[in-house]
Amino acid sequence: MKAPYQHKWIDGSVMDMPVGKVVCVGRNYAEHARELGNEVPAEPVLFMKPASALCHLEAPLAIPRDRGAVHHEVEMVVLIGAPLCKASDDEAKAAIAAYGIGLDLTLRDVQDGLKEKGLPWEKAKAFDGSAPVSGLIDARGVSTRQNLDVMLDVNGEMRQYGHTGQMLFPVFQLVAEISRHFTLMPGDLVFTGTPKGVGPLQVGDRLAIRLGNFLVTRTEVV
Repeated sequence: MKAPYQHKWIDGSVMDMPVGKVVCVGRNYAEHARELGNEVPAEPVLFMKPASALCHLEAPLAIPRDRGAVHHEVEMVVLIGAPLCKASDDEAKAAIAAYGIGLDLTLRDVQDGLKEKGLPWEKAKAFDGSAPVSGLIDARGVSTRQNLDVMLDVNGEMRQYGHTGQMLFPVFQLVAEISRHFTLMPGDLVFTGTPKGVGPLQVGDRLAIRLGNFLVTRTEVV
């Protein structure tokens, strides 16, 4: 059995922060919503993954091989550092402790079947290892005034590219909105949505994932 996930800084040192829930945002980039045939939402589409879904992005990614296609969805990730409940945008900004990059791995065939039946997505989204996360960067070292690139290369070819300026719901507004529905606690992570270009992963794929000019992580699918 693998050691449990712990939040880590970009240098690999373990953070003194509990591991909580993972809040994910669907369809936060209009072109991604359209590529899957979904309506562009008027408010954030929210779902959750448990802490057991978390793993380290730098380690080889083990994907299920018996449940259909496993799609990559690259996303900027936010670590919450203070309790938030019904917060303002400014309060949300002050509560963000760190930024990183992650993959919202999705069992697309399973998800499509669940959506056809009007059922929740957890079987497709919340399985063990479905939320790989990079080492994290102190929020004080990241300027969100500029648009941060969110990119994924597979085997040397760009699969996904977008930037945070394309988000339908910008990060501070998004975190504040989440806190109006349920309290965010220190150690919780928010996956902020994926740009267009999602697609299947195969065993042996080599991935390079980038957030702005701050972070590049490489891994391999096994």
